[in-house]
Amino acid sequence: MVHDLLAGGDREAAEVTDLRIGHLYPDLMSIYGDRGNVLALTQRARWRGIDVETRAFTAGETWDPAWADVYFFGGGQDQGQDIVGADLAGANGRALKHAVAGGAAIFAVCGGYQLLGHEYVPEAGPAIPGLGVLDVTTRAGKVRFVGNLLAVTGDGKTLIGFENHSGYTYLGPDAEPLGEVIAGHGNNGQDKTEGAVQGKLIGCYLHGSALPKNPWLADQLISWGLARRQGDIALDPLDDAEEHAAELQAAEVAKTRT
Repeated sequence: MVHDLLAGGDREAAEVTDLRIGHLYPDLMSIYGDRGNVLALTQRARWRGIDVETRAFTAGETWDPAWADVYFFGGGQDQGQDIVGADLAGANGRALKHAVAGGAAIFAVCGGYQLLGHEYVPEAGPAIPGLGVLDVTTRAGKVRFVGNLLAVTGDGKTLIGFENHSGYTYLGPDAEPLGEVIAGHGNNGQDKTEGAVQGKLIGCYLHGSALPKNPWLADQLISWGLARRQGDIALDPLDDAEEHAAELQAAEVAKTRT
């Protein structure tokens, strides 16, 4: 599970000059409002006086693996995943692996989550190789999971979002579940897990977008991103009363799901 989510340091966020966000394949992998995750990271950093720059990283371009501090990788249709999987099998995949080794964080949703893993196996056709940086494997299932999802992390934090996927994801020994499913199906509808965490990589099936509904998770990613070039930094707290009210309402709706 996710632990020590907002561990502080002896420096204040006001001293930070910038946060660099890389948006992976925004033209191919950004459905169900996933772009809102980039907006949430950007705004929550700027509210703290942190300058933010965002760049798109997509197929057919040369990536600079040293640039981004944190990446967002959204969901997409099968055709988009085919293109992205092929692109990640080449130089851009090697660049992203280099970025992860250099301390960059990644937040991935649905198709992006699947492609960080070892492979995605569709019902028909060959398997789509993943990047292999997250110890998960996904296979297409016959039942599609659609609806509000509620989960809880090991340290009691709420995860809320909207799942819409027919990929069944299974975790290997190097990945930990992001949360335990309270309502909904999660990774595979069987083991009551949702998402995966491995180092500074987080994958999940929370659309909708996830980070505005789970501000603590956005702050974790900001902290990880800042740490890559600027060391541990204590983030100033924000007034999240409206976010928490929306979270509670969404959680009540999710609990009605059978």
